[in-house]
Amino acid sequence: MIEVCGDAEAALRDLRDGATVLVGGFGEAGLPFGLLDGLLRCDAAGLTVVSNNAGNGHSGLAAVLATGRVRKIICSYPRQVDSWVFDRLYREGKIELELVPQGNLAERIRAAGAGIGGFYTPTGVGTPLAAGKEVRNIAGRDYILELPIHGDVALIRADTADEAGNLTYRKTARNFGPIMATAAKVTVAEVNRVVPAGAIDPENVVTPGIFVNRVVLAVGTAKAGSARSGSRETTR
Repeated sequence: MIEVCGDAEAALRDLRDGATVLVGGFGEAGLPFGLLDGLLRCDAAGLTVVSNNAGNGHSGLAAVLATGRVRKIICSYPRQVDSWVFDRLYREGKIELELVPQGNLAERIRAAGAGIGGFYTPTGVGTPLAAGKEVRNIAGRDYILELPIHGDVALIRADTADEAGNLTYRKTARNFGPIMATAAKVTVAEVNRVVPAGAIDPENVVTPGIFVNRVVLAVGTAKAGSARSGSRETTR
């Protein structure tokens, strides 16, 4: 049976200084806001955060960056119209950035979960992103070697979990969650509901429970098991 934590702090209890944290989400779609709020209340520092972007406004991931406990961020889109927190920290030299094209980012995470030691891609060849990387010519075309991104902890947002830890997602909120769940030592999923084992059709399971260590209910959603009597679904 999966561990259902009473709050985000309990779910993140083994987060340590210097950890690499994979954070799901594409903008705000699929962003685990409750787990990020819990991360704000943790003491771990010197973190490396891997996410598609570097936060929006002053909430969610941006709020975590504002604490000064993130040493480095690995992402595809660090600058957006409301990425004020990251912009300030980067300009002040208080955070390190590793910029990765989105497809490469997804494949590097997937490679970690699949046990692949690296892969060659043409994306980034001839640009500053190729600096220091192995270049190989394959069938007349240059490729650069990209290495997998492993996480100590993955924080993801799913829709429904069953008591065995199997997950389903809601539409575009799925994004990076499934691959991040496979690439981390510990995966914590924020969910709308927890249902009995067997209540999810196996054909609809996206992330098998073997990749999930803990779940926590999103604030304002149904209590564990309440889906048996019906519950209202949130949109995140």
